[in-house]
Amino acid sequence: MANHKSAEKRNRQSENLRLHNKYFVKTMRNSLKKLRTTTDKEEAKELYPKVSSMLDKLVKKNVIHKNKAANLKSSLTKHVNSL
Repeated sequence: MANHKSAEKRNRQSENLRLHNKYFVKTMRNSLKKLRTTTDKEEAKELYPKVSSMLDKLVKKNVIHKNKAANLKSSLTKHVNSL
């Protein structure tokens, strides 16, 4: 329980930020799943730049760590090339 006005405000801000980040992470997971489950090489080549760009933007906004984005992009590149 917050005892100070600034702590109450921080709790409100943290909750809003948590919901904001939750939306972006869920969107990221959906697009990753869509790319991983595709078996069509042309569709995968079309999706990969969009997903890669999304990951870079999430790193820029500090939603995910840069190493996590690099690992995801690496595994997705392997998947697209193996099709």
